[in-house]
Amino acid sequence: MALSGYLFAKLLDDKEIIFISFIWNRLLRLLPLLCVVIIIFGIQQYFANASMLSYAKRILTGLIEPSLPNGGWSITAEFHFYLLLPALLFLTRTWKYSLIVIILLAILIRIFLHHKFGQVQTLSYYTIIGRIDQFLFGILAYQFRNRIAGKHLFIIAVLLMFATFYWYFDALGGFYKFPSYPSPSTLWIYIPTIEGFAYAVIIAWYDNSFTHTQGKISRFIARIGTYSYSIYLLHFFIVFNLAHFIDHYVINLSNIYLSLLFSLLGFFVMIPIGYISYRFIELPFLRFRTQYILSKK
Repeated sequence: MALSGYLFAKLLDDKEIIFISFIWNRLLRLLPLLCVVIIIFGIQQYFANASMLSYAKRILTGLIEPSLPNGGWSITAEFHFYLLLPALLFLTRTWKYSLIVIILLAILIRIFLHHKFGQVQTLSYYTIIGRIDQFLFGILAYQFRNRIAGKHLFIIAVLLMFATFYWYFDALGGFYKFPSYPSPSTLWIYIPTIEGFAYAVIIAWYDNSFTHTQGKISRFIARIGTYSYSIYLLHFFIVFNLAHFIDHYVINLSNIYLSLLFSLLGFFVMIPIGYISYRFIELPFLRFRTQYILSKK
């Protein structure tokens, strides 16, 4: 999500946006595969004797709530960001520190919601209420990219502090046992901010500190990026079932190092599946895209 903020800030820098065309293009990119996933998941629910009416309601509420299957909550959060994007870009052009103010307001909103409901983990993790920090830090990282470029020691320090933070977070119980799920900890007020800052500065540093080539390795990484949406939505069907099979019939995956080895294997298994999905489900719809970026006169 920090990457989305950064990329759209970069694409739309000093340009005008045709908002309807922008939304149309994003729908063409996201909806085809999402619809396939919804259908497959619905078939699974049907054979599991789940209520199809409840499932239909879940899909409809997914426009607003984080209820879409297979990590579809992130698509809902990202689409909410798209709706806000023109206003956010206007604010950045009006006053470059405006997004920092919005991040501070988002933190205050989460403080209020934590006080009201006793927990804010659900909203911080699954909705734009928390994820807005990451989108905005992505935009800010592009704005201040020249101050981040070449700051290798700074990035090493950020990486070490971020890794230390997640070591500490995991030691406390992590996502599910801190001390329960959802967690009452006030740390969830600030986790989106910490993540957003760390990811955004690393993205800006990487993008602006090196000369990027068109070699085989770069093209391979770019291909993975192209297929990443497919890999993300479909890995729930493939990797989770594969892990269940290996854990029960081959070797116990409770050891963290074995789990990491399996996750690497699962990732490479998903690359050709991601290619097939992109080639035959996503790509055919992309020819209907329209121009949405206009250079300023």
